[in-house]
Amino acid sequence: MTQTPLLSRRLASFAARVRLADIPDEVRTRGKLLMLDAIGNAFASARYPFATAALSAMQDLGSGDATVIGMPATLALRDAVTMNGILVHGLDYDDTYLPGSVHLTASTVPVALALGEQAGADGRTLLTACILGLETGARLSGAARGGLVKAGFHATGVVGAFAASIAAGRMMALDEAGLVMAQGIALSCASGTLQPMQEGAWTKRFHPGWSGAGGITAAALARRGFVGPEHAYEGQFGFYPSFLAQHASAADLEFAGAQLGERWEFARTSVKLYPACHQTHAFMNAAIALAREHRIDASQVESVTTLVAEPSIPLVCEPLAIKLAPTSSYAAQFSLPYGIACSLARGRFGLDEIEEAAYTDPSLLALAQRVHYEIDPNPGFPKFRSGEVIVKLRSGQTLSRRENILPDEPAPASAISEKFLRNAAHAVSAARADSIMNMVMELERLEAVNALTRLLRGDAA
Repeated sequence: MTQTPLLSRRLASFAARVRLADIPDEVRTRGKLLMLDAIGNAFASARYPFATAALSAMQDLGSGDATVIGMPATLALRDAVTMNGILVHGLDYDDTYLPGSVHLTASTVPVALALGEQAGADGRTLLTACILGLETGARLSGAARGGLVKAGFHATGVVGAFAASIAAGRMMALDEAGLVMAQGIALSCASGTLQPMQEGAWTKRFHPGWSGAGGITAAALARRGFVGPEHAYEGQFGFYPSFLAQHASAADLEFAGAQLGERWEFARTSVKLYPACHQTHAFMNAAIALAREHRIDASQVESVTTLVAEPSIPLVCEPLAIKLAPTSSYAAQFSLPYGIACSLARGRFGLDEIEEAAYTDPSLLALAQRVHYEIDPNPGFPKFRSGEVIVKLRSGQTLSRRENILPDEPAPASAISEKFLRNAAHAVSAARADSIMNMVMELERLEAVNALTRLLRGDAA
């Protein structure tokens, strides 16, 4: 009987041999759109207090010439990757590969951009490495079958280190053996739990950038002959047994290694159109649709019941006191009651709704207090995210709507481009935003990544 090769070797073999010409045009386009979305999210984040605090901290550690997106500063390479990961993920507005509950671009895009800038690489090299990192992250997180979230880990942080090691390794032209070692070393870099969402803390924003820096470190060590474990995923203390714990038996490692180059999982990634936890999006879709269809007067809402998948409850429903009265923008983004209140009262949930003036608005908080949750008996998690909203009006009328968000429902290119331009307006001129968008969407023609990264810097850089 032929023994199935180790997953690290299968992924390494694929990443070492694939060329941009092997990647279908539609998959390349999706990769470029995801990169564009990531850059736009970083631009939008650059004006928030968490961004300025993080930049000050990184500057305290030293200097360098690597680009920080949307801010008038440069940093040492790995510090810039950490900083850019914070910016991409900072508003929780970045893409989500729903089967793996993972934000793919927040680690991979900063890594590819920084190493491409350092090496003066061309756009083809950048795009290939970025796509390989995105695909690795999708495969590894999808194989966990929802177990990472159930075990209390932030999939973006723990999976991001491996995805980044592949992207970085490809940028460094590692061979198959080197990519195997990079993944093994990345096992010691993977970290990040869901505790920040319990408290509205800032550290979830830090996870993807730290994973990106870890992935670069892993690839650099592998390039110089540093030895890591080969059984990075299947070993007794490998990724899946250690990070999934009691849920490890449900993992499907064959999913991660099957049909590489034939089935592109990352291309199914959803792009967020709300700056909030993806677990709330189906509920917001339902609530906004109800508000518009029935012209709901928020003051006439007696109560709202939401049916929530059990794994989502610790993320967006508990601790209840914080979810009912968010004390920060981050807490607001992870509050289902507050999100429902905005959706019913304002008919939207955008960047304005995570400003202090909104999440301290007495009328919104009063409505949030009337939002309750029950465990959904038929959630379909993790195959898709469902959201059922039942609104009881003071007149006695009851309105309900259920929405599903499927893992293969990525936003159309036009919506992604429009979102990018809105986000970029917070940091750069309209003319520069147009230039960036055109350059990203024509990456294959870009002779040097530095031409792009120069445009990404804040205006005063």
